[in-house]
Amino acid sequence: MFFRWDWLRPQLTAPIVPTLGPVHPDALTVGIFEDVLRTADTGDFLPYDKDRRWGGEKDEKALREDVVHQPEHTLIPTLTRRGRGTVKVFAYGIRDSVVEEAAELAAKLASVHDVVGARVVRPLGPDTPHPRGTRIQLKDFTTAPCPAPHGPVRPVTDWPTAAQESFAPFAEAMAGDGLTFLHTRMQAGRCGPVLTTTVKDRIVGAIGPMEIQPDAIGRPQLMPQYFAVLPEARGQGLGHILWRAAMHWGQSHGAAYQLLQTEVGGPSDRLCQTEGSASLGFTHTTAA
Repeated sequence: MFFRWDWLRPQLTAPIVPTLGPVHPDALTVGIFEDVLRTADTGDFLPYDKDRRWGGEKDEKALREDVVHQPEHTLIPTLTRRGRGTVKVFAYGIRDSVVEEAAELAAKLASVHDVVGARVVRPLGPDTPHPRGTRIQLKDFTTAPCPAPHGPVRPVTDWPTAAQESFAPFAEAMAGDGLTFLHTRMQAGRCGPVLTTTVKDRIVGAIGPMEIQPDAIGRPQLMPQYFAVLPEARGQGLGHILWRAAMHWGQSHGAAYQLLQTEVGGPSDRLCQTEGSASLGFTHTTAA
């Protein structure tokens, strides 16, 4: 076993795992970290990796030989060749000095692997004052019902043809939110339902795909979705309707929970907070 859990566990101020992203606190074990290192050179997806549904090979891998594991801090670097390439060093530790050491390691490894990007990912606890970056949120479906919303939400395939055909220009307009990628997957028939809302027979908002997958301890997890509303359609509560519809879908299809990542202070962050999601902590990413 590579990691000592009595060292690592106190350093995990937020439940984020390199190459996997957020995990449920109940599934946060030394085994997950060991699994990440075990698959570092294979290109395989772990059975509970949320990205395995997209197919292909795992793009990001841990740099096992460069891990720093000590009683007070742990540094786990990862490498992706996407674009011009990036090294990210996940800096686990209570003291702020861990960021400086992580930055030095990230810059060094970026040079070694001839990539442009060098980043430090610092997990921070849920009580962090004035947080920046990304919030990790948990929507627990086992504690309270998620009723179906009152509003015009349907799977895109359930709308009349004219509304269905409006999804393509909607996706193009919201390309920055990943909707063109989602549309490509929809056209290939390789994803779950996408919930949409319309105004005057034109799709103006979407959330999806709706898919459930077991996590590392076998609990059914509602997978993250792409989520967007056209700027001109905002302010009408359509985002809340879509989000509630997605949570209702997840609960009614047997999911135990969903984990979300939202930009602190952004529209999705405020929406999830007002809809009762629990904050599990934050990640703050900086250039090395």
